[in-house]
Amino acid sequence: STNEQTRKEKTASVEMLHAEIDELEASIAKLTEDIEELTKAVAALDAAMAEATKLRQEEKAKNMQTIKDSQEAQTAVAQALTVLKEFYEKAGDATALLQQQPVPPEIFEAPYNGMQAENGGVVGMLEVIESDFARLEADTKAAEASAQKEYDTFMTDSKVDKAAKMKDIEHKTA
Repeated sequence: STNEQTRKEKTASVEMLHAEIDELEASIAKLTEDIEELTKAVAALDAAMAEATKLRQEEKAKNMQTIKDSQEAQTAVAQALTVLKEFYEKAGDATALLQQQPVPPEIFEAPYNGMQAENGGVVGMLEVIESDFARLEADTKAAEASAQKEYDTFMTDSKVDKAAKMKDIEHKTA
């Protein structure tokens, strides 16, 4: 009866150990699966961060070029305005092409000063163009700042998420 008692105890012990082994193997399988998922998520995060960085650099380059172009255009338009305004100021005094006539015909009541007063003329149009370039520059700078802030937030959140996933992998591996 002692042998029978010992055999029962040993059999129960073996069964309990087998159950523990099965439980631990299931746990290992689950952890391995979790680690694989986390590793894939980290890889996806790395890819998303790399893509976001690439897109951000392209967008920034385009915005900087737009700002530079609009600044150069504003300068060019301002120079054109200066030249035109000087021309119109002098236009009334210009006599180089006038024929010397003893009496001017009656159709000319005043010297010709160009058509600058009609609907704002060329000067008015150039002033509108200049303000359009200034607005383009301001809008592009605002869009650039907003996009940079959005990118920075995304990168910060992604780095935090990645660090958490790496810690999780580390804990599940240990």
